[in-house]
Amino acid sequence: MATALSALELAVAEEGRPAGHALEIAAHAVQRVEELGYQRVWFAEHHGSPFAASVVPAVLIAHFAARTSRIRLGSGGVLAPNHAPLALAEQFATLATLHPGRIDMGVGRGPGTFDQTVVRALRRGGEPSTDAEYQEDVTSLLRYLAGEGGVRLIGGWDPERAGVAPFLLSSSAAGAELAARLGVPVAFAHHIRPENTVAAARRYRELFTPSRWSDRPYVMVAVETVVAETAEEAAYLAHPIDLMRARMFQQLGETALLPPEVAATREIPAEVRDAVLASGAAQARGTVETVRDRFAGLVADTGADELMLAVPVYDAEKRARCYELAAKAAR
Repeated sequence: MATALSALELAVAEEGRPAGHALEIAAHAVQRVEELGYQRVWFAEHHGSPFAASVVPAVLIAHFAARTSRIRLGSGGVLAPNHAPLALAEQFATLATLHPGRIDMGVGRGPGTFDQTVVRALRRGGEPSTDAEYQEDVTSLLRYLAGEGGVRLIGGWDPERAGVAPFLLSSSAAGAELAARLGVPVAFAHHIRPENTVAAARRYRELFTPSRWSDRPYVMVAVETVVAETAEEAAYLAHPIDLMRARMFQQLGETALLPPEVAATREIPAEVRDAVLASGAAQARGTVETVRDRFAGLVADTGADELMLAVPVYDAEKRARCYELAAKAAR
């Protein structure tokens, strides 16, 4: 591929279907993107959500690494405030030992946990972490992965031989600056905050300091992608996503993804319509030719080394077809 592609798999829950179905669709997607030559597939950490069945990335990584042979697998991401840094380091060191050279670790905070009841339960009654606490957690995690935290992660662990590749997730200039200071590759959440991507990527490159993790800036951009044979079909498949985004803008919370034929009978509420349409227009939607231009524009604007595609499309075959057409657009 001329543009390196990866996949962000949320294991989207579909209305009226059980969690097992969402994970079966994720399995189908993972198999297809490996066949298509995608570089990596990441799993998100969401809690208490009716929208996503991707809750514990490490479990999904272990499961799918055992069912694939080449593609890299990782978290997109694990939420550092929810876990002790040592516990995360041990989990991913174990994964990297089982699958050398194939394990990434994307680390971030939010939006996988908005519910304060969930936050308190995960943190055993603790309050949400501060910026300073988050930065210290990430720094501690990197020290453990480098073998410099004063604790042996696994007997015989060699971070150079079976290392974990860390990335920092970012949706703002603050996240970009932290990634640059730590010298780690960065993954920008363009699918969530497209208005911040270009400026944050520029800031990251300006401030980047080489480290053991990377000798140069490395930028990944996560973009929602819906590709079809016609623009009308792409819009039809994307409309359930727009309805979900409208609920989020209205602060009504998530729901399972609607079938497109059901979504087609519902309109985006007028009070958030402009915001929803603007957000969708910033993503990669349409025919192969349209999406090819959109990919090229994102790479030109951000200097992206890699695009990570979020494809929250209803139905396993339609999602797989989107990945296939996106691969054509990247050539």
